Amino acid sequence: MHRAGGWMPSNQEVLNTWMAQLIKEVDETKKPLAPVIEEFKALIESDPVIYMYFNQMFDQVPNKGKFRKNPMGGPQVRDYDHMLSLINHVLTKAPDFNQNGLVGFPINAILDWSMGTPAGFSAFVNEKINTQFQKILNKWCEFLDSEDSLYVLNETEKGWMCETAKETIGIEQFQKYDPDKKSKGWGFTSWNDFFTREFKDGERPVEDEDNDKVIVSACESTPYKISTDVQKRSKFWIKSQPYSLEFMLQNDDYVDKFVGGTVYQAFLSAYNYHRWNSPVSGKIKKAYVIPGSYYSEAQSEHFDPAGPNLSQGYITQVATRAVIFIESNDPVIGLMCFMPVGMAEVSSCIITVNEGDQVKKGDPLGFFQYGGSTHCLIFRTGVIAEFALNAIPETDSKVVKVNSKIAIAN
Repeated sequence: MHRAGGWMPSNQEVLNTWMAQLIKEVDETKKPLAPVIEEFKALIESDPVIYMYFNQMFDQVPNKGKFRKNPMGGPQVRDYDHMLSLINHVLTKAPDFNQNGLVGFPINAILDWSMGTPAGFSAFVNEKINTQFQKILNKWCEFLDSEDSLYVLNETEKGWMCETAKETIGIEQFQKYDPDKKSKGWGFTSWNDFFTREFKDGERPVEDEDNDKVIVSACESTPYKISTDVQKRSKFWIKSQPYSLEFMLQNDDYVDKFVGGTVYQAFLSAYNYHRWNSPVSGKIKKAYVIPGSYYSEAQSEHFDPAGPNLSQGYITQVATRAVIFIESNDPVIGLMCFMPVGMAEVSSCIITVNEGDQVKKGDPLGFFQYGGSTHCLIFRTGVIAEFALNAIPETDSKVVKVNSKIAIAN
């Protein structure tokens, strides 16, 4: 069993075992800190407020005490020095396959309980800290872009080319995959190359391709939430996490056009396709990335063992995200917005279109580089006639295939 998206195991014992092994490796190897981690250490120790946050956040983890346990009884990060050593260790690691307990967010797992503390909440919305995390994630991305990261593409039980893994991700559907192993990495050049794999032509046909009123899924994703009459400004940090357009779109000139409209949100699975396709045919009006947080979660959710899993509405306002405005060919749809949102290690939003480009429904818009995450489609008031049944969030919702119909316009 998994938490939403499968990025972290829902069985806490699996995560406890993973953390215990990581702590053991780090304590035994005492690997020198990479320059980017040394830089983070210097930031913590030179700024009095940040120093206070990173001392308090580990002291505030409930039940930690002298036994160094988290609230679920598992091993807990001791202090910020220990945190830095653990993050340092995973910068040269790619995620192993594990159908029953994937730890797809290793840094998120290290920060897990400290994120939910009062000091953690303050720290992880701090601009200086997020700038440093961006540098750390960029450094990890360099490793995941390298040939060295291919070591997890193997046929062992934890390899992404074992029979269970290949069946889980449907590897035969994707380009580059070489079942004869004629090249290292089964045709892929790095972990990120494998992770951002593309479907073969014809695997995900665009539904109702010539009907501009039909809106299709922009990502291979599971429905999370549909909200109507969305307001320009809301108290997005409270338990219900209402959408606040002004903050989601960072005061873009187009904000007022969407007040009273509809937001459809869905999240990506750890095992699926991580590219974005256009949900409508039309013209790209704007496309840019908004820098933001990486490990912030809503305090109203208290201690989320898979944070920010329960904070997906909240993070649409604060996390690193891209916004792509598209003027649909259908006048009723008109201007709409596709907004992919980073979660934890998943925050490399790579846009592949430019202002002025004409796109057809199903055309590529960009991708998440390491990670899947969550995303929103934002529509003006009066646009949506109805959502398709597969797009309506349910407790046991299944993945909606990219390019499949999710809504129809009036």
